[in-house]
Amino acid sequence: MRVAADEAARILRAGGIVAVPTETVYGLAAVASDPVAVRRVFATKGRPVDHPLIVHLADAGELPRWAAAVPPAAAALAAAFWPGPLTLVLPRRAGVPDEVTGGLDTVGLRVPSHPLTRALIAETGGGLAAPSANRFGRVSPTTAAHVEAELGAAVPVLDGGACAVGVESTIVDLAGDAPALLRPGGVPVEAIEAVLGRALVAGERRAPGVLPAHYAPRTALLLSEAPEADAAAARARGLRVAVLPAAPDAAAHARGLYAALRALDAEGVDLLVAGVAVEAGLGRAVNDRLRRAARGAGSAS
Repeated sequence: MRVAADEAARILRAGGIVAVPTETVYGLAAVASDPVAVRRVFATKGRPVDHPLIVHLADAGELPRWAAAVPPAAAALAAAFWPGPLTLVLPRRAGVPDEVTGGLDTVGLRVPSHPLTRALIAETGGGLAAPSANRFGRVSPTTAAHVEAELGAAVPVLDGGACAVGVESTIVDLAGDAPALLRPGGVPVEAIEAVLGRALVAGERRAPGVLPAHYAPRTALLLSEAPEADAAAARARGLRVAVLPAAPDAAAHARGLYAALRALDAEGVDLLVAGVAVEAGLGRAVNDRLRRAARGAGSAS
């Protein structure tokens, strides 16, 4: 069921959930300060309750409402990349619901760049907790039609068109001793390191979208350095195969990744073969999603 912005705001203020557009993927949103509404998000997705959610803010001025401390590194990254596809993990402020943080002493925060959702955040008076609007572990949605196909007509959808970035936000942990990368995403790691003046270390904190098996199609998926050759070998064994080649433009590859996975998954073949992207810039995020998708592919329900 598609709704207008004013109806989406009404539903959220009443404790409901709405699928909303961002520049990364569509999110399944609830008012983050409402624990009961946030629990509806978990129930609808089938998401384990110990998985933290990202709180989406209208602007960086809202950080002190959610974070107990805003270190200089956070201020610098927010100034450089917000609004945009970067999530900062910071020590949580007292009163932030456990339902949002997965029981951790930190909270993930970002300012999305999609104008409809930024206006909706401001209209509802605070942050929106919004994981991807799909069943847990499945391919993320980048259009309103994807959300409807995944979650059905019972979930209201604010249609903001196709997502401009197409993969989830980069997550950087600033709550530890050194800035740490938890998930590559829409802001290249190289750009973040240039602002910080130092390399990111590998992070270990629990974060959204970092399980070994995630973003998974129902069809088995092979990530390949030589996709055409591997596809030919599979066809020689009698398998029906579809190929997702790596695009030379990493931004275009990321933008179309989930839509392509969904379309190929619907073809009814036995195997998807996806080409490996160049491991730099947004290609790092594409490869991360494909590796996790390959681990979970064929097992998603």
